[in-house]
Amino acid sequence: MMRAWTLPMSLVACGVLVASPRARDGSPAAAVGLCLVFVVLAWLYSPLAFPRSIGAAEAQRRSAADGRPVVYWRAGCTYCMRLRIRLGRNAGRLHWVDIRRDPAGAAEVRAANGGDETVPTVVVGGRAHVNPDPAWVRGQLPPST
Repeated sequence: MMRAWTLPMSLVACGVLVASPRARDGSPAAAVGLCLVFVVLAWLYSPLAFPRSIGAAEAQRRSAADGRPVVYWRAGCTYCMRLRIRLGRNAGRLHWVDIRRDPAGAAEVRAANGGDETVPTVVVGGRAHVNPDPAWVRGQLPPST
């Protein structure tokens, strides 16, 4: 759990360090602006930017029931963030499994990728796709009701 927060907390600390001299020099607006930039970056790299993760077994069960893809991801992964951002509101319609929190999810990813934990790995209909195009993933979603 702490591993997922290392980068976001480091970004916040860097933001404070970079903004402090601006605040001391009498530029509070610049200091606040810098802090905000680092806080936004920290949020993007945190688990908070992703829909709530569930376990691999639960995700597979739900996917079998509703036909929605399962996305295996980890916090701090640039490609996972790219997928999440480009999916927009549709991201909440997928089943997300954080492989750092779920050993079974990490095992699924290793099995699909020849022993590597390459993410994002999207499973659609029992077939794994590594780092797929977000438009393709969006096309795999069943019509919304």
